[in-house]
Amino acid sequence: MPRPDLSRVPEFFHGYISKVKEDDLMSALANSTSELFILLKSIPVEKHDYRYADRKWTVKEVVQHMIDGERVFTYRALRFARKDDTPLPGFDENLFAQTAKADKRNWNDLIDEFRALRKASEAMFASFDNEQLEAAGVASESPIYVLGIGFVVAGHVNHHCQIIKERYL
Repeated sequence: MPRPDLSRVPEFFHGYISKVKEDDLMSALANSTSELFILLKSIPVEKHDYRYADRKWTVKEVVQHMIDGERVFTYRALRFARKDDTPLPGFDENLFAQTAKADKRNWNDLIDEFRALRKASEAMFASFDNEQLEAAGVASESPIYVLGIGFVVAGHVNHHCQIIKERYL
């Protein structure tokens, strides 16, 4: 699996893809997973509800956002890999964050959910053959394809891990 063709991915996702250094999707997901859970284990309890500025998400809200984003992205990938060409809507990540109630979640439950989700995401992308990885559709009013979505999944986590390290710890 090569890196995605950026001409087939909306420009607003190019930043996430640029956070992926691997050329192979499965390596990118595996490394992203490893780095993510090393980071999450290292975050002290007193930082779980920390926000670095007014109106910024807490660490728990960032983790919940990564979970929600991964669910949305992988759903899109599944639909397109299965040749469903129904245009899919975008999602309002701020609305999701406001209504997710991450502050009421147990930290370990949040991490366990993310671990299970990522395992499922990796298994799904590993199951796709080249035809499925090349399948495309429209999401958020922009064309995108499955391989590109896979790199967005890895890069989205890498992006938020970097933000956590730089702004929260």
